Amino acid sequence: MRQSRLVLLALALTGLLAGPCPLRAETGTVPASQLGVSIDDFSYVDTSGEVIDQTAVHQRRLDALMRTLRADVAAEPHYRLVPSTAPAGEARIKVIGGVQKMSTLIQWAKVAVIDVSASQVLYEKLYTFRGDTDEAWDHAAMFVSREVRRALAAALPPTAAAAPIGLAVFEFELEDTSAATAAGLAGSDAAYLADVTKGVRDRLAQSGRYRLVDTGGATAEPVKAHALRDCDGCEAAIAQQLGADQSLIGVIRRVSRTEYTVGFQLRDARSGAVVSRGDSGLRMGADYSWTRGAVRLVGDRLLEGGAQR
Repeated sequence: MRQSRLVLLALALTGLLAGPCPLRAETGTVPASQLGVSIDDFSYVDTSGEVIDQTAVHQRRLDALMRTLRADVAAEPHYRLVPSTAPAGEARIKVIGGVQKMSTLIQWAKVAVIDVSASQVLYEKLYTFRGDTDEAWDHAAMFVSREVRRALAAALPPTAAAAPIGLAVFEFELEDTSAATAAGLAGSDAAYLADVTKGVRDRLAQSGRYRLVDTGGATAEPVKAHALRDCDGCEAAIAQQLGADQSLIGVIRRVSRTEYTVGFQLRDARSGAVVSRGDSGLRMGADYSWTRGAVRLVGDRLLEGGAQR
């Protein structure tokens, strides 16, 4: 049964490849500096046999997945998002896919990235993800987006793919919810946060993907008050004023003296759209371990995850 359903899903997506996708379209209307990308709405099929009709819920979650994927691609300076209804030739790359709910806990997602000018499938993969909750769908959306953007990067000209991105990495901030919270930032905390910021900046610079932009000239109040995490994305505009393509803010959340979490958020400086985010979950260790946790999180979620824009 599992195999037959897999075949049915594969055939459905094959139909998409053979149908609305203009595999022989002529290109040339897209600027040479950008790659035209069209992302069709994914299909959804529920073969789980559950009694409760969740059509509206599934449509809402699928719509959210599509918004995430399109926003991530649109924030990429090397790509231009083209509507699916645009004339042939506007998009060189087409992204198609579908999701099938197999059971209460298991869903499959099939995604393909196609070079329509070369009639070539650049990437095709079947994913399995567990759960049918908003959280499970959000996780699947981030994973699919990362994989699609990695496939798109492979289609870029070598010079465009290798161009480093100007990144403004602002100083990491501390959110202390421990019982020992004191007014102001202790000197030792400030020193550890400085180490975290330096460690993350060094890791990003060493990757070769990013060109670090100096944030020392930023005078906005949220920067001076170490409150960028609460300014509703204002760091993107500040980074753009500094000449950066993207902004990164990070937060250490201290739960207790031996428990903490690390989080970061990467935004496109022009649009303010979230490009990537990560959260370590609860970690054990004293404040001197913050740097190790932050560097590992950024390495795993941003660099290894291929979230370059």
